[in-house]
Amino acid sequence: MAHSKFPVQVLTPEGEVFGEDVEMVSTRTGLGSIGLLANHEPLLGTLVPGELRLYRSETEIVRFAQAEGYIQFLHNKALLLVEEALPPDQLDRELLSRRLADANEAAARAPEGSEEQAAALREARRCETFLTIGV
Repeated sequence: MAHSKFPVQVLTPEGEVFGEDVEMVSTRTGLGSIGLLANHEPLLGTLVPGELRLYRSETEIVRFAQAEGYIQFLHNKALLLVEEALPPDQLDRELLSRRLADANEAAARAPEGSEEQAAALREARRCETFLTIGV
């Protein structure tokens, strides 16, 4: 069953990684998984690392490994601002594994409750999540 389409834009600090009309957006927020269809109520939320799925149709899905960021749905348009969005086939598993080990070491060395520790734990969570995408 086809759904109405709506425009979606995914932006990273490096620029736009996606800008097309889709039938549905599926992603992960700080409160859990969310799916957006056309004419959804206005929404503003925080995004956590996870898999971003953009449904061009029921059978054509564009996937990204999504880092932290924000999502806005307003006037039947979705805007996602994320630190990083990579297609699963562009994930470098070896690099992610090294970055995960470095982040875990940094978190262990950092003072308890410090921003340094929080940043290292966020990086570790992102790397762990990215390693599970596309497996």
